[in-house]
Amino acid sequence: MLVPARYRSQRFPGKPLTPIVGAGGTPRPLVVRSWQAATASGFPSWVLTDDERIADCAALAGAKVLMTPERCANGTERCAAALGDLAKDTEILVNLQGDSPLVPHGLIAHLVSELRARPAAAMVTPVFAAPRAVRQRLIEDWSAGRVGGTSAVFGAGGRALYFSKRPLPYGVEADETLPLHLHIGIYAYRRAALAAYPGLPASPLELAEGLEQLRFLENGLRVDVVTIPPVPDFWEVNNPGDVPIVERALAMRGTE
Repeated sequence: MLVPARYRSQRFPGKPLTPIVGAGGTPRPLVVRSWQAATASGFPSWVLTDDERIADCAALAGAKVLMTPERCANGTERCAAALGDLAKDTEILVNLQGDSPLVPHGLIAHLVSELRARPAAAMVTPVFAAPRAVRQRLIEDWSAGRVGGTSAVFGAGGRALYFSKRPLPYGVEADETLPLHLHIGIYAYRRAALAAYPGLPASPLELAEGLEQLRFLENGLRVDVVTIPPVPDFWEVNNPGDVPIVERALAMRGTE
C-alpha cells in the first residue's frame, strides 16, 4: 500500500497536514488518517512524499516513509519513483490517495483480487453508483465552479472509457434516471504498468482534467473499474469545504 502526499497542491496547498477531527474530538492530519485507512487493509503501507513536513508528521504517527523526487507530477509518478525501494517480487501495488480516509474496509484486498482476475487490465480502480446526496454534492460542486469528486463512465466488462471532474454522462444534472458513478481514489497497478507510467507522455486530457489515470487510457493501456455497493457517506478532501463533510462521516462511524 502506497499513500502519496504532496504539500504543494494547486487546489489546496498543505492539504495533507490539514487536521481532521474524529469521533473523539482528536484532530489528526489528513495524511495520517489516510495512512491509517491503508494500514487497516492489513497490507504493508508507506507514505510517499517529497516534503519533510509531511514526512516528519507521518513518521511521528508511526508510518514508514519513503522520500520521492519533487519532480513527480502526480501520485502515480510518485508511486513509480518508489519502486526501487520496494520488494522486487511485489507484482501488484496499490495507491491510496492521501486525501481519502473514508475508504471502505476490505476494498483494497478486493481490488487486488480483481486485478489478478483481469489479466488484460494494467490497472483497476473502484466506482459506485452515487446515492442521491453524493450525486447532488457532485453536481453542486460542478455548478459552483469547485473542483470536487470524480465521475467515471465505463463499458461492458467494466472497461473504463473516461474519468472527469464534471458529472458524466451528459444530462445527469436534469435526469435522475441516468447513472452517475463516483470514482474512489484508489488504484491497483501491475508492477510493469506502474514502472512504465513515467515514461509515457503526459496526455492532453490528463492535463485538462487533472486526472492521472487518463494517461493510461490515452496511451492505449486498459483500465478497468470495479463496481462496489454504494457508500453513502464517502467523500474525499478536494477542497477546504470538504473537511467538515469527512469529519461528520468519521463521527457517524465512530472513528476516533
